[in-house]
Amino acid sequence: MLLTIDHVQKTYPGGRPVLKDVSLVLDHGQTLALTGESGSGKSTLLHLAAALDGFDGGEITLDGTPLSGLQDAGRAALRRQTLSLVFQQFNLIPSLTVAQNLSIHAQIAGRHDPEWEAHLAQHLGLGDLLDRFPENLSGGQQQRVAIGRAMATRPALLLADEPTGNLDETASATVLDLMLGLVADTGTALLLVTHSLDIAARLDRRAHLSGGQVT
Repeated sequence: MLLTIDHVQKTYPGGRPVLKDVSLVLDHGQTLALTGESGSGKSTLLHLAAALDGFDGGEITLDGTPLSGLQDAGRAALRRQTLSLVFQQFNLIPSLTVAQNLSIHAQIAGRHDPEWEAHLAQHLGLGDLLDRFPENLSGGQQQRVAIGRAMATRPALLLADEPTGNLDETASATVLDLMLGLVADTGTALLLVTHSLDIAARLDRRAHLSGGQVT
């Protein structure tokens, strides 16, 4: 398995448990939707899988590496080499052009591939926008750049937290179609947090968080 979440527990400061006993598995190339009410811990679990935060019990194993044994440098290296993230907020660098935003993470990871990035730009409909800055793009265009930036490193796992949450219905449908097409074409596994059952139905599997557990 690419990602194994095994009886994971997480408690917020103050003693409030958010994840009580969560277990999930995701294999290479699979897509999994994580649903649940607001505050159920969906984003928290995604952050744990991305090695952005620590957990209090259980284990998370990513591509054969247990996360509990990693220090900050090891976690950062794992994020560079194995996974990428897409958030509801686009998080583009305002001072960089579309082309520069697309390539920045791949350059940091030592995986800069101009031919692959050019393919991503064309696939995502960004070919005519490469010299623009984020402020000159629509929300849907900015999220397409964010997806291209994430996929530029050729990750084994893409983690997406409500990636269409800030978009209107038309832009949301376009962005989702493009993202699912990319992960299918590249064999990238996808763990996607969403409140939408319609979006969840388009992925291979669905897990629902409730009461700190998967139901």
